[in-house]
Amino acid sequence: MKNWLRQHRLCFVGALARLARTPLASLLNIGVIGVALALPLAFYVVLVNVQGMAHDNTPAPQLSLFLTLEAQTADTREIESRLKKHAGVAKYRFIARDQALADLKAKSGLADVIGSLGSNPLPDSFIVDAKENSVTALERLRDEFKAWPKIEHVQLDSAWARRLDATLQLGRLIVLVLGALLAFALVAVTFNTIRLQILTQRAEIEVAKLIGATNPFIRRPFLYYGAVLGLAGGVTGWAITWGGLQLLNGRLAGLADLYGANLKLHHLSAPDTLSLCLFAAALGWLGAWLSASRNLTEFDPE
Repeated sequence: MKNWLRQHRLCFVGALARLARTPLASLLNIGVIGVALALPLAFYVVLVNVQGMAHDNTPAPQLSLFLTLEAQTADTREIESRLKKHAGVAKYRFIARDQALADLKAKSGLADVIGSLGSNPLPDSFIVDAKENSVTALERLRDEFKAWPKIEHVQLDSAWARRLDATLQLGRLIVLVLGALLAFALVAVTFNTIRLQILTQRAEIEVAKLIGATNPFIRRPFLYYGAVLGLAGGVTGWAITWGGLQLLNGRLAGLADLYGANLKLHHLSAPDTLSLCLFAAALGWLGAWLSASRNLTEFDPE
């Protein structure tokens, strides 16, 4: 076990030494990987911030339950009891028909016209806030409330929610496609880098094979090199995105003061940052494994 750990420690130290021996080439490779990761990362960060701002600044959609004109006090109490026990209802508010008519007179500017009506045409109603504000959950509640007795109509304005959800889904798709393309670019960069490393060490590899070294043993240092290269590129991508957010937040501060709003973009959380670094290291490892597995079988010692 100690020997196994020692071999892996030597491979890791050797990977760092290889990067240090060719600083300019290493910096260029890390820079290319960092830029490739920064592009989808920046889109993802902006998307998460926009989603958070929309959630904080957009009023939650409500369902309006209008009772029939024939509904009695017992019917109103029965519906209120159902709403109180319903697992999907966060809170509700009852508006009596007389109160609704008084509010309409006060806000519409048509008090004379409304006063000339022979009877109150407005029904009793409930305004319901749902615990889950997704379009699917709201429409499910609407369909359920419609089937309740003495409910004449259920109104839900979900058009804005649908538009927001469609926009965010499009943004997530763009991030996914862009991330997949640039992840392929990261693997390709690592593949070519490892290929050049193998070609420059061809003589050493042939000697190692002559004395009995296996392909997995020879491949291990290159895997560590690819993982370290990917990890460094991930950290660079994180730093590029952080710098871009700082510049953008500086511009947004002035705009926020003009509109009296709180406009500030937040960077990745600690778990997301860790996921980014592990993902970048895994892509580097994959590119190194593909390159080493392919190129080490192209030549054998004579």
